[in-house]
Amino acid sequence: MDDAAKRKNTTTFDDDNTQSAIRLLLAVADVSKGASEPRDMRIRTALEYALTKLLAAQRPNGGWPQRWTGTPVDPREYPVQAARFPQDYPREYPKHNYNGYYTLNDNTQRDCVMTLLEAARRTGRSDYRVAALKGGDFLLLAQLPEPQPVWAQQYNARLEPAWARAFEPPSAVSGESVGAIRLLIDLHLETGEARYLEPIPRAIAWFRRSEIAPGTWARMYELQTNIPIYGDRDGKIKYRIEDLSPERQTGYSWKGPYGFPAVEKYHAEVVSEGREKVLAGRAAAATKARTPAARAARAKALESRVREIVAALDAEGRWLAPAGRRNPEPQITTSQYITNLGVLCDYLEAVK
Repeated sequence: MDDAAKRKNTTTFDDDNTQSAIRLLLAVADVSKGASEPRDMRIRTALEYALTKLLAAQRPNGGWPQRWTGTPVDPREYPVQAARFPQDYPREYPKHNYNGYYTLNDNTQRDCVMTLLEAARRTGRSDYRVAALKGGDFLLLAQLPEPQPVWAQQYNARLEPAWARAFEPPSAVSGESVGAIRLLIDLHLETGEARYLEPIPRAIAWFRRSEIAPGTWARMYELQTNIPIYGDRDGKIKYRIEDLSPERQTGYSWKGPYGFPAVEKYHAEVVSEGREKVLAGRAAAATKARTPAARAARAKALESRVREIVAALDAEGRWLAPAGRRNPEPQITTSQYITNLGVLCDYLEAVK
């Protein structure tokens, strides 16, 4: 990997790009343990390099930026402190570079933490686990104070909510906060440490008082006033969806349940049943899922879907998705490919 430093390269942690590649390398390296073929050795070398850089990209407070150029940061510019509301912030898009901001959008922090936990399990290396739990510490720091004890979509180096894209103003957010709550519960189950559960009741109370309709939340809430806000490509904050351009009205999620009912139920289950019972139940379910009868039932349930997927391949061996909002022609999409391949893999796993 000596030539890597010579490349003009930027790592992205957004959309599970880097993290998913690392998890694939982890799985392949695990299967090929002990193999000495050049290909297997290259995979292990790439995995070691990727994990080393994932650790290097982590900020002093445990968070990760959205993108990383490989340049180390000055710890003095990234203090370890609790999140706070900015004293003031621009009400119009400042057109700045937000690549180095701490980002919760698209589960960026969760993907980093879960990837490192998997790396620790597969390799036995404790430094990966330490870094993963440090990522959990970042979420504890990043919870906003009252009256909005949830999380922002992105933060600057001082852990203040900040602008990202022109339609993503500083705000308290519902969708990403649900993801943060789920990760904190998962970390409690992983470690047994109660501190990961401590912030959750305050966040749940905020959700209960912030519904804009039964079971519906705005994606973004104005800092401190808690008024729903919306963004557009003109970089101006709006207070009604109707004031957005037609493209932005439908091109971004502005309101919905965002998984809150499910995560509230998950939290209640873990609190009422306790960690040991929840983990024992999961272990029992995993054991049952591996029995011949369970695998046969799963294979039977998947048969019709597998036939549909195979039949949907065109003459060139492609799966074409319907035309989309931005593309009027049938198209190949990564999401459809991953979904279909996942079903086929599940079926093969059940029948092997």
